[in-house]
Amino acid sequence: MAEWTEIRIIINADDADKASDIANMVVPYGIYIEDYSELEKQVRDIAHIDLIDEDLLKKDRNRALIHIYLEPGVNPAESIAFLSERLNSEGVAHTIETDKTLEEDWRNNWKQYFHPTPVGKRLMIKPTWRDDVDPEGRAVLNIDPGLAFGTGSHETTRLCLETVERYLKPGDTVLDVGCGSGILAIASLLLGAQSAVGVDIDETAVRTAEENAELNGLSERFTAIHGDLTEKVSGKYDLVVANIVADAIKILSKGIRGFMNPDSVYIMSGIIDTRGDEVAEEVGKYFDIIERVEDNGWVCLAAKIPG
Repeated sequence: MAEWTEIRIIINADDADKASDIANMVVPYGIYIEDYSELEKQVRDIAHIDLIDEDLLKKDRNRALIHIYLEPGVNPAESIAFLSERLNSEGVAHTIETDKTLEEDWRNNWKQYFHPTPVGKRLMIKPTWRDDVDPEGRAVLNIDPGLAFGTGSHETTRLCLETVERYLKPGDTVLDVGCGSGILAIASLLLGAQSAVGVDIDETAVRTAEENAELNGLSERFTAIHGDLTEKVSGKYDLVVANIVADAIKILSKGIRGFMNPDSVYIMSGIIDTRGDEVAEEVGKYFDIIERVEDNGWVCLAAKIPG
């Protein structure tokens, strides 16, 4: 069986939330977190018992571990460098280690944390391996994230989905820049878009997005492109979404108007709140910002072309 590379980020337990958010955004792969800082409280709140396994009690309460998995043949050096740079910029002391793990172990480690998730007023995000779900009248988006970021549970994706739901009009054409698992583009189609294009710099993400479109019977209306931002994109779109990091949004915003119609809406997420004003100021050079929503330290912006 092929081996995967495991990246372990070791940080202070107090930095676990910040570090995991960064890991989720800068590396498009599944992660899981070991944080035992509130072990007793969590066991009491969730399991309602006081008896805890001795091995768990021996875990270091002052540090946390974030595990990221890369598929066979992928060089982790670039991902590690990018992670380190982002963690340093946020003042998170860290150590990064790598190891090998079997694909079977990776899949067992993350699937247990991915559950059906209602989003907004009209969507239900459902793992492909769950058949025991009542959609409660919502449109069901079946998804297998594989190695590509985007399950609908992270605040950045959820903020984007909810904002897309508010601004999407029936028959719109959609461009999803940094599409990851394809969740935003596919959700747009389920909500009434005519067609959607997803682009990602990661080949695994492009492949996963195509597979997820097929799972939902939407392959004929979805096109996936392997490329950096809009370098291989053509045409104009009624709705543009970008759930990527702040620096990439700043770069993208300089030229994205060339891919938009006069009344198109541009939705941006993946912005850490400490950089929200900075990104909004840059975006404001080219667009009128019509909405700003925040959740748990993350910012989503919606904008239109002035005039």
